[in-house]
Amino acid sequence: MQVMELDCYLHPGWRPRIRAATQRRAWMDATPDGFAYRCLPMNIANAHGWEILSPCGFEAVWDGGRDADAVRITLDPGTRAHEAPVSLFGQGTVTFHVSGLFRTPPGWNLWVGGPPNEPRDGIAPLGGVIETDWSPYTFTMNWRFTRPDHPIRFEENEPFCFFFPVERKMIEAVEPRFRPLDEAPGLKHQFEAWSRSRDAFHARMAAERPTRPADHWQKLYYRGLDAEGMVGVADHQAKLRLPEFGDPPGDPPDRRCPVAHAAPDGQALALRKRDWLQDVRQRIRLLSPQASGVPTATDLSAEDFLDLCYAPGRPVLLRGLAGGWPALHRWSPDYLRAAIGAATVEVQGGRSANPAYERDKQAHRRNMGFDAFLDAIDGAADGNDLYLTAYNSRANAEALAPLRADIGEGDGLLQPGSAAAQGMLWIGPAGTFTPLHHDLTNNLLVQIVGRKDVVVVAPEETAKVYNDHHVFSALGDVEAIDLQRFPLAAGLRGYKLRIEPGDALFLPIGWWHQVRALDFSVSLTATSFVWPNDFHADFPSESARACGQDG
Repeated sequence: MQVMELDCYLHPGWRPRIRAATQRRAWMDATPDGFAYRCLPMNIANAHGWEILSPCGFEAVWDGGRDADAVRITLDPGTRAHEAPVSLFGQGTVTFHVSGLFRTPPGWNLWVGGPPNEPRDGIAPLGGVIETDWSPYTFTMNWRFTRPDHPIRFEENEPFCFFFPVERKMIEAVEPRFRPLDEAPGLKHQFEAWSRSRDAFHARMAAERPTRPADHWQKLYYRGLDAEGMVGVADHQAKLRLPEFGDPPGDPPDRRCPVAHAAPDGQALALRKRDWLQDVRQRIRLLSPQASGVPTATDLSAEDFLDLCYAPGRPVLLRGLAGGWPALHRWSPDYLRAAIGAATVEVQGGRSANPAYERDKQAHRRNMGFDAFLDAIDGAADGNDLYLTAYNSRANAEALAPLRADIGEGDGLLQPGSAAAQGMLWIGPAGTFTPLHHDLTNNLLVQIVGRKDVVVVAPEETAKVYNDHHVFSALGDVEAIDLQRFPLAAGLRGYKLRIEPGDALFLPIGWWHQVRALDFSVSLTATSFVWPNDFHADFPSESARACGQDG
């Protein structure tokens, strides 16, 4: 994917408050069980751009007249005059001046309007499309009252503007048309299968209401699957992660945007208290080796797993969980080559030349024949350069489908009968290494072929791992820490585990971990537990790219 530059030029004194948009909405939070967030198209729309925040709080009311003085604006104390909204154009509008001059590449405009799916009582945003590839002018954001004598209020740091790039002539190049569904028999089959599954789902809901909120909706579109459980497209998105603009050039810390950057004193104190509490909890836990370590279990029932591990958020090594899977005894390189052949697969390639290969995995996507991939990793001098990972799983669903029959269903821990229950595959040579990170789901890492060493670090140690970007740690490898650069890591506590073929390691949300293969290795990551595991849906937005699972 080609990177597109979006510049905001600042005149001296301009300090716009801009942030990557969030999918959160107060009215969506207030729906029972947050059911509004089940609508993935709405979540994507909410976060599909950047927001400009109001530099002040104010109230406004319109008396119904057409002139500019028909709108009365009352500013909160301390508002700077040049940042205040005004009644400029009449017609019952309130105008915000945008203190930035935006520039897009040739042929690209900015769509500008109000935050999507955020209705306000009494006033509505006016949208526009601006040719920002040539225009030397700033623009204003306008809101128009919908009824008179109804006061409205904006708080400081409340979004008043939402924008994203659009290609200028693309809309006119579209050729819209109606076509009979019979002309697309494959699509018709998929639609009819979905329609039948939808009717059956509603019938089940009417007959017996499920007790778990997550079971009240089908999740097919949310997961990017058709009615038969097949992946729709390789680049399906369930969450957007847009980069931030950062601080205006030359701004001292006390002039930076308070929303996207430095925390106020009270929040900084709260963060220090949180770190203290986490450290104390970890020190108390360490008083008992049994309470602080990673237990090993065999034949753990689903009920005990829920009570002792899943609900408390404690990792556990489940010895022999996959011992009965056919894959455990079949998946030699020769068997895999015979099963998949020359089918094209997507892998991660060229990793060795980039120290940030895991953070930049989108740029390392490569396509090659599966047999050529196995040939390339057989005896490779650099075992970490080429790796088929969970990040490639959507693209590889069809090519690797012949292997599904060899995979079990997780002894009652995973949802049965779905492709998702069979997880995401990792295939690579000895030496593959996934640096220290945490995931946004509970994961079950199942080892099928070869051995891996996994180092896990409790969430309470987060203050010591230098979490510099999204879910990643700047430490990279906790077994080779530069303590001069990262002095806090001197007190880092972790646990090193070796997983053998047939073992499964439960990694709860938030547990830091790194993974290193000791042999040619095939692993599987499954996230479709029979208990809720979609907590990532409200993970705070930040300047991050999509993260993978364990490896």
